[in-house]
Amino acid sequence: MDEMHRYTDETDALSRAIVAYARSRIASPQPLDGSATGEELGRRAGNTVTPEGLGGEEALRVWSEVLAPATISTDHPSSMAFVPGAPTKAAVLFDLIVGASSTIAAGWIDGAGAIWAENQALRWLADLAGFPPGAGGVFVSGGSAGNLSALVTARTAARRRLGERPPTGWKIAVAGSVHSSVATAARVIDVGIADVAGDERGRLTGDALEATLSALDPDEASSVFAVVASAGATNAGTVDDLAGVADVCAARDVWLHVDAAYGGAGLAAPSVRDRYRGIERADSFIVDPHKWLFAPYDCCALVYRDPATAHGVFRQEAGYLDTVNQPDATWSEWNPADYAYHLSRRARGLPLWFSLATYGTDAYRDAIEHVLTLTRATADEIRGREELELLMDPELSVVLFRRRGWRDADYEAWWRRLREAQIAFVQPTTWQGEKLARLCFVNPRTTIDHVRAVLGTMTP
Repeated sequence: MDEMHRYTDETDALSRAIVAYARSRIASPQPLDGSATGEELGRRAGNTVTPEGLGGEEALRVWSEVLAPATISTDHPSSMAFVPGAPTKAAVLFDLIVGASSTIAAGWIDGAGAIWAENQALRWLADLAGFPPGAGGVFVSGGSAGNLSALVTARTAARRRLGERPPTGWKIAVAGSVHSSVATAARVIDVGIADVAGDERGRLTGDALEATLSALDPDEASSVFAVVASAGATNAGTVDDLAGVADVCAARDVWLHVDAAYGGAGLAAPSVRDRYRGIERADSFIVDPHKWLFAPYDCCALVYRDPATAHGVFRQEAGYLDTVNQPDATWSEWNPADYAYHLSRRARGLPLWFSLATYGTDAYRDAIEHVLTLTRATADEIRGREELELLMDPELSVVLFRRRGWRDADYEAWWRRLREAQIAFVQPTTWQGEKLARLCFVNPRTTIDHVRAVLGTMTP
């Protein structure tokens, strides 16, 4: 045991080596080819968990020479698959401090400074959405955890309002473009889904929502306790009719939750801010800073209009928490554990706070606008190529397009060729039953030349 905690020259040397590796990693992303089988990695790395240990230098060598090259870095400028990431240098460096600080940011009693800073970042996000001064929330691990926690809160609010569980069971209303984590959350909390037809872009609209709810019998309609709208659907980057949906939710006294995990960053960009009209009327929303707000993984901001509702749902009672839960004590000012399904938590919002404090919100605005400009330029580039066809004008920073004459297998072969050639990491998608090409941008370091290199591989 003493060996693990003894600070020696060897430990200092390992610290220097780790810092040097981290600095090199920040300066130069890993290659895009992350393919390797478990058998290959086992053969090259050997047995790494042994009774006697490898020693720090050897363990670091195994990571840097064997395991890291088999791991794709989403912050590579040519990473355009799924939803990439692009953490700032300040955010990445401060993430080291978060780990080194050994702070459990669950309660104010031992995490006040970290929680205060996180709440500064949450307040900025709440202000972007037009939420009132009393709004607040917590940073959780990702959009799945944020959506789940918001829906549990919404169901509790409905129970208090309506009493017993409806005969048909609880339901949430969504369009087909909603994130897959919402269906998973519904299974976890044992509620049903009322499917609403999307418009021509797959978006949820107020008219379609009202039509769906009106077509249900009264008992079934009253069982819909929440609507989940998207502000930046992952597949196509579309923003739902938030204002129209908010009208329906207000008229029916239904909780409105907005999943802005990917697209919420656009709230900071004047060029697209009007597309979010209505989000200020939501009861809760999420946004993932590890996507388009330049923070490292894992970080999702969950914000409630009235945090008291969540507090009543998630606050945990136990003898060892009696001091923490004293309502009028200074050390109970704001306990993040009370606002989502968790107790222990790292201060995962701190890298975002540090990056905002370092660069300022104007720099964030400019970086997001740069990505939006690149997206529009990409759409123009596709329009100018005879062999390509743009599916729709991008609303945010996702571009869907087809290569004329290609079949499903062509798209699958295409992305593999790109990665093997170290040109880019891209992934096709499916839209209304058709396999298509999809590019998603969040990295301000991605240029139109990176895009042209990708599109050039699709020529006849």
